[in-house]
Amino acid sequence: MRVFVTGASGWIGSAVVDELLATGHEVSGLARSAASAGKLEAKGVRVRRGDLDDLGGLRVGAEKAEAVIHLANKHDFANPAVSNAAERAAVQAIGEALAGSGRPFLLASGIAGVTQGRPVTEADASPAHGPDSPRGGSENLALEFAARGVHPVSLRFSPTVHGTRDHGFIAILAGIARQKGVSGYPGDGTNRWAAVHVTDAARMVRLGLEKAPSGARLHAVAEEGVPTREIAEAIGRAFDLPVASIPADDVQEHFGWIGTFFTLNLAATSTGTQELLGWTPTGPTLVEDLAGGAYSTVR
Repeated sequence: MRVFVTGASGWIGSAVVDELLATGHEVSGLARSAASAGKLEAKGVRVRRGDLDDLGGLRVGAEKAEAVIHLANKHDFANPAVSNAAERAAVQAIGEALAGSGRPFLLASGIAGVTQGRPVTEADASPAHGPDSPRGGSENLALEFAARGVHPVSLRFSPTVHGTRDHGFIAILAGIARQKGVSGYPGDGTNRWAAVHVTDAARMVRLGLEKAPSGARLHAVAEEGVPTREIAEAIGRAFDLPVASIPADDVQEHFGWIGTFFTLNLAATSTGTQELLGWTPTGPTLVEDLAGGAYSTVR
């Protein structure tokens, strides 16, 4: 299948591209820079230069493909409205380009804010609607395109998609721990984060492309929820640092912008996804990755 991937040179996108190529799919990828384009071309990926603001380019990339996997995001945590607006506009452009084609449109989403007080399941619809909501309500916007002849599938990723060279949340937390000289966790550290190894996540995306029905919500989750205290303890062992609770009033000062996320309960199950796709996570756990040196280069 000819697949157009946005975010093709990113952390998750690179693994997805490798998985697609290894299983016989043809890939074209969106690249913002010459460096990213060169890395993709070296893999045998056809490159389309541009970014999420190039809506015309996104439409052309989608029109020329047999499927689209949208993984790119601006991730502007200092000004989330910018990221939300760009995400919604990109999903709208891709959906319109695919309208009436019946082609798959898989897009990245998350589990934050979907439910309260229990792990998120695939049956739980996102409460985010409209441009002012998280991610610009892009998950629901994409799923609405099913009524316009598109085959949308939501890819809900764990808050930590971990592995060697990860530069996401765990790498940031490890960097803060090294800078502060202590690996902290918020409060009593009982709130939990779902986790998945990047290779397992990539395999789930590929299986979702090949097998998921229109309107499916898939969960890239291997561990339902790792307590934040266990995450901090694993970081402490990895870098030989003391571990300490950070009082609620000090979380923002200690962790900066990521403190908000580190206090959330972000647990989720993937039973439905595993049964639907025949997908079984086999990669190392988050704690195993930290113990095995996956984040040893973090500064």
